[in-house]
Amino acid sequence: MQTRRQLLKNAMAGTAGLVLGAPALRLAAQTADATGNVKLADDLFIVRVPGEASVLAQTSRDGVLLVDGGSAAGSDAVLKAVSALPNGSGKIQTLFNTHWHPEQTGSNEKLGTAGATIIAQENTRLWLQQNVAYPWNGQKFKKLPKIAQPNKTFYDNGTLPSGVRYGWISDAAHTDGDLYVYFPQQNVMAVGDAAYGQGWPVVDWWTGGWIGGIVGGLQRIQSVANRDTKIVPARGPVLSFADITAQVDMYGTIYDRLNQMMNKGRGPSEAVEAKPAKEYEAKMGNPDEFIRRSAESLWAYLSPDA
Repeated sequence: MQTRRQLLKNAMAGTAGLVLGAPALRLAAQTADATGNVKLADDLFIVRVPGEASVLAQTSRDGVLLVDGGSAAGSDAVLKAVSALPNGSGKIQTLFNTHWHPEQTGSNEKLGTAGATIIAQENTRLWLQQNVAYPWNGQKFKKLPKIAQPNKTFYDNGTLPSGVRYGWISDAAHTDGDLYVYFPQQNVMAVGDAAYGQGWPVVDWWTGGWIGGIVGGLQRIQSVANRDTKIVPARGPVLSFADITAQVDMYGTIYDRLNQMMNKGRGPSEAVEAKPAKEYEAKMGNPDEFIRRSAESLWAYLSPDA
């Protein structure tokens, strides 16, 4: 695994040459059915339950594959919606956790008990084995029981017998255990919260995410995707390759500005006051919380690797 300093060096190299400006974030066109679901292919659907993060479902007569499972409170509704899909009533054989957050891992216990294979990057399993408390708001998350923890983990990448590919987004965009799941036949990639379709991202620096990792993670998504890939985030509409390119530009600009302020000794509150995302506010909304966490994440990644 790379150290924080190596990650910082790689991210800084990746953002070199980014053009400052205000790119228009173009969202890919999509059509939802009456239930809110989006059909991406005959066997691939985005399941959208109100109040829940998006779930990607691949259905077949041999079983169902899910990317994320919603929250514990929404699990029943999510699984019911999946069962209503064409060929969705079969057993859920495989569940991917794109990261450890409860909005993604709420079906783990049900599906783990039912014998599903739960796949995650190893760092995600480690976070799910312990209690987590955020220092900025005191929010607490309890560790999951053994049966709900991922039972198949990996460090770099892997491929299922069906040809579905998955890999670690090691740049630490959202957490240090982010992963992508790529369906090459359908040319669809699910990325969890490593990319956002609406609003500002949550920078969970307490479990490894950081502003440089957002830029690096988006670039990694670009390296796996192609110009026609449909990119499915946990929140918001399907994204195109052009959307990801625009986000690299925007977050790279913000990263560069925050990095310059940090090198001058300015703290998170001063970063918020400086408004380094001012030209994006009309499109994206109030960035204050995002900027504060991003600035804090920079300090976390520049601290000694203790």
